[in-house]
Amino acid sequence: MGQEPSEPYPPGKFLDRLRDTHAAVHAHVEQGLSLREVARRLGLGRNTVRKYARAASPEAMLHGQWQDRISKLDRYRPYLEQRIAEGCTNLSTLHRELQERGARCAYSTLRDYVQPLRPGRRPAATRPPMARPPSPREATRWIMSHPDLRDDDQLRFKTLLARSPELTAAITHVRTFATIMTNREGDRLRGWIADVCADQQCGLASFAAGLITDLDAVVFGMSTEWSSGPVEGRVNDLKALKRSMFGRAKLPLLRKRLLLIVAGRRP
Repeated sequence: MGQEPSEPYPPGKFLDRLRDTHAAVHAHVEQGLSLREVARRLGLGRNTVRKYARAASPEAMLHGQWQDRISKLDRYRPYLEQRIAEGCTNLSTLHRELQERGARCAYSTLRDYVQPLRPGRRPAATRPPMARPPSPREATRWIMSHPDLRDDDQLRFKTLLARSPELTAAITHVRTFATIMTNREGDRLRGWIADVCADQQCGLASFAAGLITDLDAVVFGMSTEWSSGPVEGRVNDLKALKRSMFGRAKLPLLRKRLLLIVAGRRP
């Protein structure tokens, strides 16, 4: 655990994010949650969560280049504070004025340096703990899973739906399609396709149009208990054999191994 320096670290997005994560980890740990559960909720690795939990302060986690770090714009800070207090927040204007005064910095450097100086920006210590947005994989799992999710997942899913009208429109059609597949109600598929094509907000029109190209086969496949799963399994076995034998054997051995698999005997 590093020692906190006597001089404060320069403000910036990195330090703000570090403080937010440190506050979020300690808030969850104080609730009695395990490190594994905290890592799952915040989307972090367990070792990362352990480092944050052991650090008494965010600054204790900064090492090396983050100690006594200075910026080429520090000498122009009083001028920037004065111009921002006068109401000039246009970065292009500030960048041009600094260049006229001899400063040599990139536009992005000035943008990151000025961000903490803008009026109305709350200090990192007063901001609420960071809330990690759900990943596409998590959102897909919530949509495709049974509606009875865990309480924390249910709350995050409702928050996501409140922010995305398109996703709210799509979820009803997705779950209806899943019900049709599960209950083998293929006769409902044509009505489902019509509803999807009429709803321009759900984003499933191209998928529905793809089903129309071979609609009879899709309806039949969703209405009977027969499945091509066994055939697909054998094809997968054959491809696995081909990959494992590539460049090492010829067709006779491949044929023999495949016949053994079909007969239920692993070669």
